[in-house]
Amino acid sequence: MAWVSDQMGFELEVSSPPKRIVSLVPSQTELLAYLGLEKQVVGITRFCIEPESWFKQKARIGGTKDLQIEKILALAPDLVLGNKEENEKAAIEALKKEVPVWLSDVHDLDSALSMIGHVSKICGKEEEGLVLQKAIQTAFAKLKPLSRPKKVAYFIWRKPWMLVGSNTFIDAMLQGLGFENVGRQFSGRYPSLSDAQLSALDADWYLLSSEPYPFGTKHQEELEALVQPGGKSWLVDGALFSWYGSRLLQSPGYFSRLLAQIEQAEA
Repeated sequence: MAWVSDQMGFELEVSSPPKRIVSLVPSQTELLAYLGLEKQVVGITRFCIEPESWFKQKARIGGTKDLQIEKILALAPDLVLGNKEENEKAAIEALKKEVPVWLSDVHDLDSALSMIGHVSKICGKEEEGLVLQKAIQTAFAKLKPLSRPKKVAYFIWRKPWMLVGSNTFIDAMLQGLGFENVGRQFSGRYPSLSDAQLSALDADWYLLSSEPYPFGTKHQEELEALVQPGGKSWLVDGALFSWYGSRLLQSPGYFSRLLAQIEQAEA
């Protein structure tokens, strides 16, 4: 057994390394797979779609917001991996009374890299985690932001229309790419917009994410009819903006292609 601290500052005692892990977050589930922990992971959420083989074979313990506590406990985990934002506090507190729960708190690239390091070490994969951290840092270091800052609104939901606001991982990604996130002007991390606020929204680009709401081309047309003339919409891969585990290896390449396409469209 070993005592460790999570990203919320709580200390917990865990098996060293753990032999039965339940993951409550898709991006962290994908990280566990990357680290080669297939035998150790016994439960995942219904949103943990990667890797596909795990999604088909592993026990599912509800969604990130509606965890099935009894089902989790029946799996007899010696470690549960959750996240401050993605999991409900009441469910986490209930689990903590019975099993060790390690919570991440990820809001930018540095905290994502820290999470990767902590989880890798706890799971006995410290060297693999260090290699992954370095690869992600190297890829992001090569990423060149927009030559001229652009105002952007990043949408995650429809009915109501919802934006990404401040103090979020996606906002940090947007800022790193040279975007000015207009969602920061509203209160809350994921503000909902009234019709009046939507029509007054002033952005150069409107990014519509593939998740959690599956935006498509028909939604681009709908949105462009509601906002001020002149703004352009773009469908983007939400996982590459919001998954903060091993998926970050793919994000810089995607971002570079996206920025090149946007700058070409502006030319």
